[in-house]
Amino acid sequence: MSGSGSVTQRLPQRERLILLAALAAISALSWLYLIRMPMVPADLGAVGARLLSVLPTRLADVWLTFMMWSVMMVAMMLPSASPMILTYAAIARRRPRSAAYLPWIFAGAYLVIWTCFSAAATAGQLLLETTSVLYGASRTTSVAGAILLMVAGLYQLTPLKNACLAHCRSPLGFFMTEWRDGTSGAFTMGIKHGARCLGCCWMLMGLLFVFGVMNLIWVAALSVLVLLEKLAPFGHAIARLSGVAMLGGAIALAVLR
Repeated sequence: MSGSGSVTQRLPQRERLILLAALAAISALSWLYLIRMPMVPADLGAVGARLLSVLPTRLADVWLTFMMWSVMMVAMMLPSASPMILTYAAIARRRPRSAAYLPWIFAGAYLVIWTCFSAAATAGQLLLETTSVLYGASRTTSVAGAILLMVAGLYQLTPLKNACLAHCRSPLGFFMTEWRDGTSGAFTMGIKHGARCLGCCWMLMGLLFVFGVMNLIWVAALSVLVLLEKLAPFGHAIARLSGVAMLGGAIALAVLR
């Protein structure tokens, strides 16, 4: 991560602070939405309720669930993507015909991947609710929870997880091999980074079904784990240790159910 740090230092302080402030504001607003967590159209106020009133009740519920997942992914993943976005901004600034909006194209494309994941997570949640695997605050049964913890723990120890995490921890290395100029280049690189980040973290997001999709304490805890994996000096070791802890949790949940 030190190489990317030296690159971002070449970004003028004013531009770096503005970009960081904007990313922080988006993340903060996302967390505020999660804290308020509208669960029915009326929670969105008169205007929101009126807009959703044109939809059948079931579709309105699906939309609110999708919004919850989408905003949650922004809140959880955008902070950990900030070093990559800052590195892109620093490199792009020195390229010919660069534009100030390009870092936002890159960040937006990154979030496109997590929005697609949110759609899949929404479908999965509705399926699990239909089959009564989820109950209460959208938590799995103990058997399903043990299985999810086991799978997540094993995935944390796989070469694929390690490779995707290595990509997320090396912004400069990514841009050295994947660089494309212009708007389409920013979008393409954002999609590629998002896909590899998804490969790194998708099973961690799946653990929300174990702890409770609407349990903000666990949402925050998983967000911290993602940050530590990507930014801490011993991120790979943290990922492996968390995998072992998940396997232990799976065994305990299976025994104590």
